[in-house]
Amino acid sequence: QLQLVESGGGLVQPGGSLRLSCAASGAALDPHAITIGWFHQAPGKNHEEVACLHLWRKDTSYAAQVAGRFAISIDNAKTTVYLQMNNLKSEDTGTYFCARSWHDDCRNPANSWGRGTQVTVSS
Repeated sequence: QLQLVESGGGLVQPGGSLRLSCAASGAALDPHAITIGWFHQAPGKNHEEVACLHLWRKDTSYAAQVAGRFAISIDNAKTTVYLQMNNLKSEDTGTYFCARSWHDDCRNPANSWGRGTQVTVSS
């Protein structure tokens, strides 16, 4: 029943920044997941995990290609998860999705993919 809605994407030049949001509809995330992650889908490619947050411990992990540039966080009400993206590169272009998991990491998301939010990095 819990749905996640992504927003905040847009067109940005290389080196620019964006902040993506993932809003849970009607409830906090804690009762419905252990971890939540952000996934990147480049055109013609599979979904690839880029960031993961443990909802209780607040541990974070990042894919090597975004480490040091992206940061995942959650608000105090635990209803919205963010992805701060800095120093964006052309290879960051694609659709970004958030997804929850019952595992200690963000593997095997619990639900099907939503609509995502589009990020385009271009000069």
